[in-house]
Amino acid sequence: MSRLDGKVVVVTGASRGIGAEIARLFASEGARIICAARTLREGDHQLAGSLETTVAEIRSKDGEATPVAVNISEPAECERLIGAAHETYGPVDVLVNNAALTYFLPVQEFPINRWLRSWAVNFHAPFILSQIVLRDMIRERSGAIVNISSGAAVGPGSGPYKNPTGSTSGGTCYGAEKAAIERFTQGLASEVYQHSISVTCLSPSQVVPTPGTVYHRLVDGPDDPRGEPPILMARAALLLATEPLDAVTGRVTYSQQILKEYGLLPEARGRGVETRGTGYSEI
Repeated sequence: MSRLDGKVVVVTGASRGIGAEIARLFASEGARIICAARTLREGDHQLAGSLETTVAEIRSKDGEATPVAVNISEPAECERLIGAAHETYGPVDVLVNNAALTYFLPVQEFPINRWLRSWAVNFHAPFILSQIVLRDMIRERSGAIVNISSGAAVGPGSGPYKNPTGSTSGGTCYGAEKAAIERFTQGLASEVYQHSISVTCLSPSQVVPTPGTVYHRLVDGPDDPRGEPPILMARAALLLATEPLDAVTGRVTYSQQILKEYGLLPEARGRGVETRGTGYSEI
């Protein structure tokens, strides 16, 4: 048997990048995937990738997947997404909160409407979606929630700042959201432990080359040696979604760190391995 045979999995941000890779890997492990994002068709967004492409790739390998075009910045749309999962496959067994909306702008220049929308997607939506899927998970005494964080959650530390316009410039909003999702992860994990539900949080050890990270110039391209392939995030997410409750719940970890810990990666680099992670990853 595969690790997710028959399980219903919702993956947000599944049109491209890490989310699409997670959806493909989980489907190969027998899951029935609800692929959620705003971009239904190629060309609907300036970046390459779409739900139809991800779903077609899954189905071409005899996997089971359904696209749901949705704007999770709206609470009603979050309800619609989980309702669609129910109608299509049944109660959700695994929720992967991966979708992200990023604007790399200094706080002084950040339009308030963009700030609020970013928080709605990156933090409020994981809360709302988790609350909705917990209705069934608590009743079934089973389930897993995997939140995707980022190395951006590690702040610049105390001053003085010799390079205030360096690579972290404009990342205050995104970093704060990801730090919040890590605290949310451990708090929720503690709350639902009694119901045998796992809640974990995962960040890349190195920047993952995706259409988004290339667009924001975090890496030069898909073959940038500073990056890690998206499959590492997918494999780490699969591990967190399928390991026994007491082995992983409440973990805030990094892709290469946990893969090496479980003997699934011979050599590891980056955050959590060569450099320290956030405080939450060390608790």
